[in-house]
Amino acid sequence: MGTTMTVITRYQDAPTRTIDVGGVTYAYRQLGPDDGTPVIFLNHLAAVLDNWDPRVVDGIAAHHRVITFDNRGVGASTGTTPKTIRAMAADAVAFIQALGLTEVDILGFSMGGMIAQVIAREEPQLIRKLILAGTGPAGGEGIRDVTRLSHLDTVRGLLTFQDPKQFLFFTRTPNGRRAGKEFLARLKERTNNRDKTIALKSYFAQLAAIHRWGLEKPSDLSDIKVPVLVANGDHDRMVPTTNSTDLARRLPNAELVIYPDGGHGGIFQYHHEFVPQALEFLGR
Repeated sequence: MGTTMTVITRYQDAPTRTIDVGGVTYAYRQLGPDDGTPVIFLNHLAAVLDNWDPRVVDGIAAHHRVITFDNRGVGASTGTTPKTIRAMAADAVAFIQALGLTEVDILGFSMGGMIAQVIAREEPQLIRKLILAGTGPAGGEGIRDVTRLSHLDTVRGLLTFQDPKQFLFFTRTPNGRRAGKEFLARLKERTNNRDKTIALKSYFAQLAAIHRWGLEKPSDLSDIKVPVLVANGDHDRMVPTTNSTDLARRLPNAELVIYPDGGHGGIFQYHHEFVPQALEFLGR
């Protein structure tokens, strides 16, 4: 007799699974319906499984299978964290293929959006649609400054007893401050089987990779033919918003959404708007 699989609809209920790929054990979670093209979420600097906004994950998982995972050497995944975006992209491809998937949609946020661009150029047959949020192209404006900003706002957070993401992801307006507090509260909704925080060694490896990305020569994005949704806030301090405009201009099949009074975490601050826009884009 066959068993009926219960569809998990909330990220906080999704069990953490593992899969071994070439000597590395990747930790991942999945939820949503089991049919259609899955959406792979690629995470930001220092992020683990518990850093995804459950409103964004749950909203997209209401209509699509969503898979989140820890990069190599991050959180509950084993191995050593690479110091290049290209190596992280190769890891992501190996993980996706190990799950037996031959076509996926990708939502790449910040560093994850950099990884997604490499995958789209090197494994074009793997991607159906692409969402790039709070990110920029190789050699993009201000990306080399991410390390300095991250250090500054980490110290700022320590001195004010606040999470650095309050400064890095959100504007300092009343709206931005409130959105940051609400976002950080949502990240705590999962209370059991939480992920490990990133090790300092892995964090510094990721910073080195982003810094290298910022120093690279601009790459030819005209060979990324898939539909792309580019989204950001209008005041992104980490990866300046001009990078989103640049991406949308250089990608041949892109559309751009910019949220007012929004920072790096614009898609989290404006999840009420972003989720329907992402669903409409993915559903075409």
